[in-house]
Amino acid sequence: MQLQSLVLSDFRSYKKHTFSFSERVTLIVGENATGKTNVLEAIMLLATGKSFRAIADRDVVRFGQEIGKVTAQVIHGKEKVSVAMYVTQGILQDQRAPIKKFFVNGISRRSSDMTGNLKVVLFWPQDLDLVTDSPSMRRRYLDTVLSQTDIEYRRFLVSYEKGLRQRNMLLERINKRQATRNQLLFWDQLLIKAGDYITKKREAYIDFTRNAPDVDIKIFRVFYEPSRITEARLLQYASEEVAAKSTLVGPQRDDFRIMMTIPKKEMMVNVREFGSRGEQRSAVLWLKCVEAAYIEAVYGERPVVLLDDVFSEFDRKHRDVVRSLMRKQQTILTTADTHIEKELGDIDVIRLPL
Repeated sequence: MQLQSLVLSDFRSYKKHTFSFSERVTLIVGENATGKTNVLEAIMLLATGKSFRAIADRDVVRFGQEIGKVTAQVIHGKEKVSVAMYVTQGILQDQRAPIKKFFVNGISRRSSDMTGNLKVVLFWPQDLDLVTDSPSMRRRYLDTVLSQTDIEYRRFLVSYEKGLRQRNMLLERINKRQATRNQLLFWDQLLIKAGDYITKKREAYIDFTRNAPDVDIKIFRVFYEPSRITEARLLQYASEEVAAKSTLVGPQRDDFRIMMTIPKKEMMVNVREFGSRGEQRSAVLWLKCVEAAYIEAVYGERPVVLLDDVFSEFDRKHRDVVRSLMRKQQTILTTADTHIEKELGDIDVIRLPL
């Protein structure tokens, strides 16, 4: 698979511009605040339907405009596919409008139908939060990987999230004695069905990581900590849920731990608690390599790898690992350091500002 070109119209800082990418490595060079990360954000939006930066989708629309547009030409084998997304402020010409609309070859599609049209792996400095931050970051990571590789996962995830909101609202009404527990039955069954699928797919991905190649001399392993949702567990926490006005079991409470084995000490430790900053970066780099390998295993082709200013995060040894990763598929990376261009050698370069 190859991302051939990208057109941004009223997207973030861009009024309108077309980017063309090498089938190997494209380096986007520019000082801070020149729009480098905006390009990668647009690519991720087409691939996953979600921004990795914006709090709200409407934030990506250029200031003062009603609608932003991202269009890409993607090559699958001998076939060229056009994928596009429109983002509005929620109001278009004084009328309510969908925030996002997706298109494949000019035909309107649901967000779930975008799965597989553009497959990417993003690595940016904030990915260190996968190790150090809250479980919600790690759940979001799992959802990003699996939503790109399984259309049913994305559908079940959307169904689960909508059902969870409705069930929590109902629990609040029960707490206020404005509803009865019998009204939970429909939402219980919906969440159990969707939650079971989500958990199984997350388990399968975690299992895949255990057979993935290692990066660095330390051996990393991921351990899944699922919160299974069943009739028995919902009954077990029935009174606590009403008191909390919230569903207390299910995939929304999953987590995973990244552990590392230190051969000389013959011990395994939690990278979050005992790893140095460098070891935490190494763990995330390893996880991104696993992610790319997983997408290849599912589709039989490598994803596009996006690297946002990551060379500044690594020492020489880990830069070699990144360069090795870059050689395996199309890679688009950004940097503010002009010396990186010389270090990478024969590559295509886009210089910002344009």
